Amino acid sequence: MQLPHTLIERKGYLERIKPFIRKNITKVLVGQRRVGKSFLLFQLMKHILEEEPDANIIYINMEDFAFSHIHTVEDLHAHITSLLCATGYNYIFIDEIQEIPQFEKAIRSLLLSTTNDLYLTGSNAKMLSGELATYLSGRYIAFNVYSLSYPEFLSFHHLKDEDASLELYSRYGGLPYLTNLTLTDEVANEYLKSVYSTIVFRDVVSRYNLRNTDFLERLIRFLSENIGNLFSAKNISDYLKSQHTPISVNQILSYTQYLGNAFLIHRVERYDLIGKRIFEIGEKYYFENLGIRNVIIGYRQTDRAKLLENLVYNHLLYRGYTVKVGNWGNQEIDFVGEKENERIYVQVALRIDDESTAQREFGNLLKIPDNYPKFVVTADGFSGNSHEGIRIYPIREFLTGF
Repeated sequence: MQLPHTLIERKGYLERIKPFIRKNITKVLVGQRRVGKSFLLFQLMKHILEEEPDANIIYINMEDFAFSHIHTVEDLHAHITSLLCATGYNYIFIDEIQEIPQFEKAIRSLLLSTTNDLYLTGSNAKMLSGELATYLSGRYIAFNVYSLSYPEFLSFHHLKDEDASLELYSRYGGLPYLTNLTLTDEVANEYLKSVYSTIVFRDVVSRYNLRNTDFLERLIRFLSENIGNLFSAKNISDYLKSQHTPISVNQILSYTQYLGNAFLIHRVERYDLIGKRIFEIGEKYYFENLGIRNVIIGYRQTDRAKLLENLVYNHLLYRGYTVKVGNWGNQEIDFVGEKENERIYVQVALRIDDESTAQREFGNLLKIPDNYPKFVVTADGFSGNSHEGIRIYPIREFLTGF
């Protein structure tokens, strides 16, 4: 097959995946549409061909009309087996595999041969929590792919790390294709709107056969307005009833789950640091891509604190942390990140320019009686000494150096 002429490497992902090449385990790349999963497949193909120029690479893109003859899992299996070589490895790449019902049966069958090396992409989280977990338990490894991180954004757009670059990143987000467009509202926002529509109507409305699209749009706007606010499905239901949109709590739970499955939003649970348990009620929501969020509700000066918090959350995900909202007694810790049995605590503040703000942000962290690292991230450019061991990170320094 012909690889794209321009392939900007996302080395962080490639280095994580490379150790599993030629291993009899399915590599699954999952994430929101247009975050670059297909180009990661191409980069893996390029790497394999550099090591093995005659490699048998089988590539299927379920969004490409060339593969429109593949409708069922039987079609998928027949197409792939017709292209297998009896000697050497078969490198099998399938893009947007969730478009094939019961695809996991074909994957399980192909894994019976130790010379089949499989790579899949998908734009639906349910693919992992349901189908693959059920049929391929212990036979797959998942790699979450996110929009470009801030350092990747700088690299892709050939920008310097300065306030103007961070402003562009906060405004338009990190979808890789934006490198081909002018970063202006007139151009970039049209593309972002098209991606948003595709996610909503293909990955949510069509997939779950939803009829109440007006409510779905209202819910998304509500979540856009309330990044980082703590609320429950009942709070949302009560608010929408006040806006003459009566929707049950169960419907809201279902719809937010669908939006999460499509990676449009991330639902963040609250964790009781004293009782070591997850709270059943109350959570926060953040957007996978701020550019998409901004075309829904607008890019506004009054939202700076919300956008800052979303930037920090997304960066923690990119760095491989599992993130929760922390609670210590009646005090809130913005983020508790866990990775490889280690933990960090992060507070986010637009600025720390008075004693009451300092007391709130630092005081909450100082109440936690353990020695895990504690940080405060702020939009201020001030980078002074730590405060009683708590490091202060200006946002650009946090995004590039943490």
